[in-house]
Amino acid sequence: MIEIKADTQTREQYVRNIIDTWLAATSEQEVQGRLWYINAHDLADMMTEGDVRMGAGLLAALSPQTSWPLNVELAKTAYETGNPSGHLGDALAKAAKILAGADPTEVLPMDRKTGHFYRCILDPQDADAVCIDRHAHDIAVGEEYGARDRGLGAKGRYALIAHCYREAAQRLDELPSVIQAVTWVVWRDRLVGTSTRGTAFATAA
Repeated sequence: MIEIKADTQTREQYVRNIIDTWLAATSEQEVQGRLWYINAHDLADMMTEGDVRMGAGLLAALSPQTSWPLNVELAKTAYETGNPSGHLGDALAKAAKILAGADPTEVLPMDRKTGHFYRCILDPQDADAVCIDRHAHDIAVGEEYGARDRGLGAKGRYALIAHCYREAAQRLDELPSVIQAVTWVVWRDRLVGTSTRGTAFATAA
């Protein structure tokens, strides 16, 4: 597991790893990444009949340990039936509160992955939000961790990796969420054929 208080040289290496992955993107991969949160925003808006805040909140609340297609299915079903199901208790409880009208920012951990995922979907132009899932972590550290603990539940560790994406974004004059999404597509494509992972955007932490 990486240290929370990484030294300057280590942080710089993480930033370089992110930038190198960005530079490795093909034109198609870049387009996919740039459109990812825009498309997710439109989906959140459509599936809740215009209540994009609720849609983004449901998607975020039900995202841990799920693939994107399953995430979408669970969120749609929760909205249509008014009864979240098919996930762990904590995620279902958060989704139920959001369905009942609670502000997602009062329900989700806004300094962790699901909170940032919500922000990226709600506003794809958010200049600060960056969703750090297991793949975003591995891109930064330059190594596939597999089933090993990445420690992203710790506020400091999440903040460290998020900071590195923001630094890379500043150098590249891009949004942090765009850097994350494009590099995620590159990383996913590298993994396809070398593991059992599917090709859909996964949102597992």
